[in-house]
Amino acid sequence: MHIPDGYLGPYTYGGLWAAIVPIWIYASRKVKETLKASQISLLALSAAFSFVIMMFNVPIPGGTTGHATGATLIAILIGPWAAIVAVSIALIIQALIFGDGGITAIGANCFNMGFAEVLIGYSIYKLIAGGSDIKSMRRIAGAGVGAYIGINFAAFLTAFELGIQTVLHVGTDGRPLYSPFPLTVTIPAIMIEHIALFGVVEAVVTVLVIGYLRKSHPDLIRR
Repeated sequence: MHIPDGYLGPYTYGGLWAAIVPIWIYASRKVKETLKASQISLLALSAAFSFVIMMFNVPIPGGTTGHATGATLIAILIGPWAAIVAVSIALIIQALIFGDGGITAIGANCFNMGFAEVLIGYSIYKLIAGGSDIKSMRRIAGAGVGAYIGINFAAFLTAFELGIQTVLHVGTDGRPLYSPFPLTVTIPAIMIEHIALFGVVEAVVTVLVIGYLRKSHPDLIRR
């Protein structure tokens, strides 16, 4: 879902930069308040895990890529605000050093995967898991459903942002100045891949890790 440079016009990437910066500030404050000193290493490992899993990019039609993110899994382990920080760090490093995702699109990519996916996935997990025991199957079900819906929500945001460029930014000759693909192309091209493949991969990875941790290290799963 990494959006490259040149696919979003200034209205879109500027607006998403303006949206994500206060989210980063608030998330950083929440991390300082809630994250224990013993969990700092887990935050670093979470960022590294997200970085690695997102490097397995598969190009798809519509101007972007498909991949797992680990966002919901990280939120379950260290909390949603810490997960926003961890996933955002991974995305920023990928853009600045490896050219995976555009620099102007950092705000958009972090908003989609580092914020929206985290909160949607984690909220669904909490809704299904409720107050159940850490070893309850409701935790497993919540993790899988949350991860699946979370990544697909982020994919939809990406498809929408790319698709509206043909409306927001058009040259005098009527041609799109940025992403050339309308919503009728971006939504099916990106969503079909994520619904059928990448969402399933995200859910399976999340379920396997949470399933293992609830038996071996249940203390790592937030209540």
